[in-house]
Amino acid sequence: MTYTQLAYWHLATIIPAFGIGARQLLKRKGTLIHKRLERIYMILMLATALITLAMPAQVGPQFLHHFGFIHVFSLLALISVPTAYFAARRRDLSAHRASMIALYIGGLLIAGAFAFAPGRMLHGWLFGWLSNWSGLRVP
Repeated sequence: MTYTQLAYWHLATIIPAFGIGARQLLKRKGTLIHKRLERIYMILMLATALITLAMPAQVGPQFLHHFGFIHVFSLLALISVPTAYFAARRRDLSAHRASMIALYIGGLLIAGAFAFAPGRMLHGWLFGWLSNWSGLRVP
């Protein structure tokens, strides 16, 4: 699978996860809809973590000719999701909450900010599209 194909799969998992995660953080906890959306959110976050592990680092130094600093966020998801799941099963809601907040902030907000940094594919897609749409030249 090509890097671009992996990027599309990544976006297909991360975009709904972003919305579901925001909803989960803002709405009432413990409801049936919360529990159902939480399962979907966790599956999406695990899927996106596995997809990103298959994507070689294209910016910054590489480790083992593949991994970069951005892959730390993939590991965060692979650890946070099971931790949160089992905490919820034990009814340890403070541990569940802490894992879910860490996952959202680290795995979505911080990693997402890095994904739009200059030199990355999403930066080129977004700012290339904006410059073509508006007629402006973005460096």
